Amino acid sequence: MRNSVSPEIGCIILAAGRSSRLGRPKSLIEVGEVSLISWTLSRLNKLELSPIVVTRKDLVEKITGSVGNVEIIVNEQPELGRTGSVKKGLAYLKKRLSGDMKILIVPVDRPGFSMSTVELLVSSESSSCPSKDGKGGHPLIVDNYDVNRILEAPSDAPLNSIINPNRIVVEDEYLHLNIDTQEDVDEFLRVADFLLERDTRP
Repeated sequence: MRNSVSPEIGCIILAAGRSSRLGRPKSLIEVGEVSLISWTLSRLNKLELSPIVVTRKDLVEKITGSVGNVEIIVNEQPELGRTGSVKKGLAYLKKRLSGDMKILIVPVDRPGFSMSTVELLVSSESSSCPSKDGKGGHPLIVDNYDVNRILEAPSDAPLNSIINPNRIVVEDEYLHLNIDTQEDVDEFLRVADFLLERDTRP
């Protein structure tokens, strides 16, 4: 049975991908005068979330230089896929948070969400993700029940084969923006100012 006690909220930014198609780390893409991961952190901090970052060993120094005093967890086997990085972050937060919990999982390469969508996810009672045009998107929030299911699963298993989050319909125009190629980077940079401006709307 799922715990009905109000949970603590943790947050993970995933930044351990090899970025083989793009040819350079997505987390370090320049957005104005900051990196993408710094840009993402500042947005989440405005909602009083304190993300940790899960990345690969060879990116730790560069990410640390980019974001400063943020807790960074290393996934020693990033080649196994995103679930392995999620497990690293969940295991760390489970030790740090007490009792029931919900964890927001934010892939650094999926920046098109709005802050209002994050607020909906954080206030949801169970594992949830945003949805637009019939397609689920990111970020994802997982409740304590699903945290344990993910931790027990193989690191190379797709996350959607482990859990089935509720879908919350949102109107985020760029929800499905996925930074994978230079064309995707160009599209993101064209709308980055719009995304920040949208964050400030009542």
